[in-house]
Amino acid sequence: MLASRLSRILPPATAAAIAVSTLALTGPAAAEPATSPAAAGGQSADCPYRVWPAPAVDESEVVAPGEASPTALAVPDEPVGGARLGECGVVADPAAGPLPADLNSQGWLIADLESGDIIAAKDPHGRFRPASTIKVLLAILALEHLDLDAKVEVTANDWSMEGDACGVGPGGQYTVRDMVTGLLIVSGNDCANALARQLGGYQETLDLMNARARELGALDTRAATPSGLDAAGMSSSPYDLAVLFREAMRHPTFREVMAMRGYDFPGYPARKDVPGDVDHPGYWMDTSNPLLRDGYPGMLGGKTGYTDDALKTFVGAAERDGRKVLIVQMYGLTTEGNTYADQAARMFDYGFAAPAGTSVGSLAATDGSDVSPYAGKPQPQAALNQESSGSTWVTVGSVIAILVAALLAAIAVRMLRRRRG
Repeated sequence: MLASRLSRILPPATAAAIAVSTLALTGPAAAEPATSPAAAGGQSADCPYRVWPAPAVDESEVVAPGEASPTALAVPDEPVGGARLGECGVVADPAAGPLPADLNSQGWLIADLESGDIIAAKDPHGRFRPASTIKVLLAILALEHLDLDAKVEVTANDWSMEGDACGVGPGGQYTVRDMVTGLLIVSGNDCANALARQLGGYQETLDLMNARARELGALDTRAATPSGLDAAGMSSSPYDLAVLFREAMRHPTFREVMAMRGYDFPGYPARKDVPGDVDHPGYWMDTSNPLLRDGYPGMLGGKTGYTDDALKTFVGAAERDGRKVLIVQMYGLTTEGNTYADQAARMFDYGFAAPAGTSVGSLAATDGSDVSPYAGKPQPQAALNQESSGSTWVTVGSVIAILVAALLAAIAVRMLRRRRG
């Protein structure tokens, strides 16, 4: 909450700049995470976000008494997407021309949406909080599992969610389509909560989100809330958000919603428990994506995010002359004369200007194949049981392989001794 506290006594731009500077100076050592970076491996002054995001600036990630703190996600020995993506600074091909100026995101990425070629990036596997961009992952699950025309009954937990909201209320007539649209257009946390319940429950949805991320090769990602509100263990990376958005854009409904400048969202009747309340009519919700709202040429859509700990985040795509470019921004801010949307526009312009085939890495699946979306009704427990069963068989197979290797080694040693004797 540092930026919001400073904004009470300073101009917004000045407050934001001081908040970013303070975070940069404190670094990961300013607060001890659940597992120390040194113990987890790989964290250093040169790569401060390799294992953990920067320390929280508020108490949003303090675990409840008696609950275990999450441990760090493993850092792969080989960077997913190519060796150069393990670098923490800017990774680019000089032949693509001068990099976009005045980007203040600590992590960012520019890629060709269709080929998956990464044109340029900064700390692509750095771990940052995704804020509401994680809703892209929730939307993937909703579109893969749920009937868009199914009715959704909202609860007090939905309309009591903090942060951005669609504005659901008791007695409103809603569908899954309404929830998904509100989730993506105005980043409604109430819609996120309702969708999590439709998918089987809060924790079940988190398990599904994290399993789906691993399936897609997004190994820096751990959803700790379905909405993107900060919580202990939350993380993603520019690479992962690009992978998730690219997967989501394969779904026609996601593409359709992303391109909407607005949507007629249903209202609800007067609340009987609120004296003097009146009917809440439906309303036209405007997109929270400034690039789409303000008419960036060829904008296909994008998802914004912000929390005090994550700062600003964005993932989106645009098309120009038949080429589609995808960008990701993480852990940055709007400053005076340099809005986050302006920074995004410069990133798109750079991507479109880069020669076709420019590549410092790839978003393609690690096995060289595309991961096909699965369809069907929500079966969270079945999915978890299947995952657990698969993990068990992997473990058993590993043990058998070790025993066979040991037996072969023993036979080889015995034969060698006989030859020497």
